[in-house]
Amino acid sequence: MQLDVFNSVDRADAIDVLRPCLDIQRWIENIADARPFNSVDSLLSFAGETAEPFTADEVAAAMAHHPRIGERPKAQTTEAAMSRSEQAGVDPGDDGIAAALAAGNKEYEAAFDRVFLIRAAGRTAPEILASLQERLGHTPEEEDVIVAGQLREIALLRLAGVISADAVNEGAKA
Repeated sequence: MQLDVFNSVDRADAIDVLRPCLDIQRWIENIADARPFNSVDSLLSFAGETAEPFTADEVAAAMAHHPRIGERPKAQTTEAAMSRSEQAGVDPGDDGIAAALAAGNKEYEAAFDRVFLIRAAGRTAPEILASLQERLGHTPEEEDVIVAGQLREIALLRLAGVISADAVNEGAKA
């Protein structure tokens, strides 16, 4: 969707565009209510600012929608399609990596009572696995901070993929 269209749609439609990026109601509503944005950069900057900080409850709610790394969601939703695309670097046919991720996911969930979350886009399977193994040594408090940061990164990447610049306002700042 072009930025000028996003700026002009009604609030409910803007919310529908934002929800697959990150299902945190406060974040979604703050962005929808802050329109119009003069540039995609100003939109992304505002989205990043309004994501600081996420509460523990917001993180928990958003995490309910994230699949395990290495498991491709089968749903036909926009969010599931985004997740499949983001995990493109994880080859489910690589039995060694798949088994290591499955074991790591299980260990992580036992330690932290949630799925392992990482911005997978742009990372290789070995990089994701190395991060998973490193993060298993963290405290719950350290992981809370990291997970909130990963949610922000995922949300901003998704938002940048959903909203494009329009020719009239490209490069303008809010």
